[in-house]
Amino acid sequence: MTIEKEDVLAAKPDCVSGAALLQKAEGIAVGKAGMAPLRCFALSVLAGVFIAFGGTFMLLVKGDAELGFAASQLLGGFVFSVGLVCVIIAGAELFTGNNLMVAAVADKKVSWGAMLKNWGIVYVGNLVGSLLVVVILLFANFAGMNGGGVGDAMISVAAGKAALPWGVAFFRGIMCNALVCAAVWMGFAGRTVVDKMFTSIFPVFAFAACGFEHCVANMFLIPMGMITQASGFAYSGAADVSALTMMGLLSNISAVTLGNIVGGAVLIGLMYWAAYGRQKA
Repeated sequence: MTIEKEDVLAAKPDCVSGAALLQKAEGIAVGKAGMAPLRCFALSVLAGVFIAFGGTFMLLVKGDAELGFAASQLLGGFVFSVGLVCVIIAGAELFTGNNLMVAAVADKKVSWGAMLKNWGIVYVGNLVGSLLVVVILLFANFAGMNGGGVGDAMISVAAGKAALPWGVAFFRGIMCNALVCAAVWMGFAGRTVVDKMFTSIFPVFAFAACGFEHCVANMFLIPMGMITQASGFAYSGAADVSALTMMGLLSNISAVTLGNIVGGAVLIGLMYWAAYGRQKA
C-alpha cells in the first residue's frame, strides 16, 4: 500500500507551528486585501452586529444589581465572547482582527494601500452594524428588562467608558486587542468548529472581564447608553453621566482605535513576523 502525501498531511498533529500560523495568517490577509468592496462591507456589517450581540448579552448580565463586582465582570466577560465566536465561526470582517494584516504587509505580500483600504471599509461597516443593533434594541425596549436594570447598565457602562481619560482608554485598547488578536491568531490553527470556538473564548473572556477597551464593542455600548438616556429612560444608577456626550464618545473611540491597532498590529502581528517572517528573508 502506497502512502500518499495527502495521507501524511492528514495524520500530522493538530499542534501547528508558529511559522505555519504566520504563513496562514498572511494567506488570509491576501484574500482580505483582494475581496470585492461590497462583499467586504456586508461582512463588516455582520461583524458589527455580532460584536453588538455579545455586548447585548453582557449588558443583560450587568443589569442584575445583586451580582457582586467580580461575578458581574467574570460572567459578563464570558457571555461577551459570543460575539467573536460568531465572527470566527460564521465568517465576518472585524477591524480589530484585521489588524493582523500588517504581517502580510511586512512580508510584502499585501500593499499598505490595500490594507488601509480594507481597514477603512471594515471600520465603517462595523460601525453601521453596531448602530443597527442599537436602533433595534431601542424599539425592542430591551432597556426595560429586569425592571429597568438593563437600561441602568446600558447608561452606567457607556458613561464609564466615555469618562475615561484619553491615555487610559488608549492603553486599555492595547491590552484588549493583544488578547483579541491572540484569539484570532490561535484560531488559525483550528481545524474544527470546536477548535476555533475553544481558542476564541478565553482571550476575549479575559479582556472583557478585565475592563479593557474594544473600539467595535464601544461603537455599540456608548451609543446604546446615549440613546437610552436621550429616549427619556428613568436612570436610577449612581454613575456620573456628564461625560456621556458626543465629545466623550469621540474621545473614547479615537483613543481605543489607536490602542487596538498598537495591540493587534504591533504586539501580535509584527512580533510574529519578526520571529518567523524575517527568517525567510
